[in-house]
Amino acid sequence: MEITEFVETLRLDGGLLADAAEQAGPDAPIPACPEWRIRDLVTHVGRVHRWATDIVTQPVDERPPGGPAPAPEMPDDELVPWLRDGHHRLVVALHTAPQDLKTWTFLPARSPLAFWARRQAHETSVHRADAQQAAGSALTPLPAAFAADGIDELLAIHAMDRSRVRTDTPRTIRLRATDTAGAEWTVRLSDAPPHTVRTAGPAPEAARQGPETPVDCTVEGPAEELYLTLWNRLPWDGLKVTGDEALSALWREHGGI
Repeated sequence: MEITEFVETLRLDGGLLADAAEQAGPDAPIPACPEWRIRDLVTHVGRVHRWATDIVTQPVDERPPGGPAPAPEMPDDELVPWLRDGHHRLVVALHTAPQDLKTWTFLPARSPLAFWARRQAHETSVHRADAQQAAGSALTPLPAAFAADGIDELLAIHAMDRSRVRTDTPRTIRLRATDTAGAEWTVRLSDAPPHTVRTAGPAPEAARQGPETPVDCTVEGPAEELYLTLWNRLPWDGLKVTGDEALSALWREHGGI
């Protein structure tokens, strides 16, 4: 995907997140994060947006110490306007940043600007789903290509030491987006962080050529549903799981970020 596509998704989903937060009210619980209420979600996203804006507009060579700055003390009725302001500043920062921006990132990317546009688009889309679920609203659909890219990014995050998706003996999971050509991943699990290889085969399944390499578990479904489920925002029973279901349970229990 192009940087402009990520920025546009960020722009749209940030507005939808704020709208849903306003509709839900500050005390509404977040279904995927039971310890959070809307005010916690808004505060988190507002802090992250401002943190990313600073990294893009004031480039740094390493991770800024301390992470996102604390949110200012404010009454509940000022939370959503504060969120909208920080979101707008981030969209403008990414839209106007130089293509050859040099600043810190924490995942491989074709450029720092591409990294931050992508990371903030997915951060905002997942939390937009949180806000809409809290408001009892239907989830706004995501393009399949964006959802498949989000699976790529999530698996890259799980390749870091922080991932708790591990097994005592080597196991393998195949993830497949059934509505997106080339969206298939083989995830190798062990006592180390997961290692993923994109093993893209053509979609639909009938077009596949030759036998598949055996795996212990296969999880498949439409890209958007697979994306939100791997982020533990949708129930796993919406996906087709074949093979060892203990591995999908492992992700459900330990895949949180």
